[in-house]
Amino acid sequence: MVQKAKILLVDDRPENLLALEAILSALDQTLVRASSGEEALKALLTDDFAVILLDVQMPGMDGFETAAHIKRRERTRDIPIIFLTAINHGPHHTFRGYAAGAVDYISKPFDPWVLRAKVSVFVELYMKNCQLREQAALLRLQLEGGGQAEAGAGREPAGLLAELSARLAAVEEQAEALSKQLDDDSADAAAVATAAHLERKLTGLRRALDALEPGTGGGSPALPSQS
Repeated sequence: MVQKAKILLVDDRPENLLALEAILSALDQTLVRASSGEEALKALLTDDFAVILLDVQMPGMDGFETAAHIKRRERTRDIPIIFLTAINHGPHHTFRGYAAGAVDYISKPFDPWVLRAKVSVFVELYMKNCQLREQAALLRLQLEGGGQAEAGAGREPAGLLAELSARLAAVEEQAEALSKQLDDDSADAAAVATAAHLERKLTGLRRALDALEPGTGGGSPALPSQS
């Protein structure tokens, strides 16, 4: 069973949160509400999120300040942030949003289909990264003697390698399809860069797995970084 991704919705107005939930419900992911920057930071202490939709104008801690706190934390600094704003003060205001670490800056009223499409890209990238981490964890078990444990339970290490290779192939195929979709849709540069980073990690994991195949002469290959 595939675990759903979590999307953090941050806005001080309940009607705006309700509208976002209506737009994003079609993605069939877990939507988490936060009515302030402080509440958003608390949610980020315990849960992992695929993307954050962050209102700029909020009483107390506004969106820019909230984003600054998010980017300072090692646990949350890589979570994509999409700023939503009802005002437009020109290029300087937009630049401030990107400088705060946002991957996108959308003015209200926005096209629901466009917002849903943008969020879905980051959800897909998040899910692929989760799958990649799972494959890397399985490979580490193999490298650290997990194969012998499987063999002791009546399962050959070669069978585990074949299963790992098949699972990785499925992730590689999905990542390739996503990259093609990004190219066709002229997606945001941040999404394209994230997809390219994912592909590099997949390549490194495939090389490490291939080195374990019988007859390759491989020892204990280094695993790709998960950063």
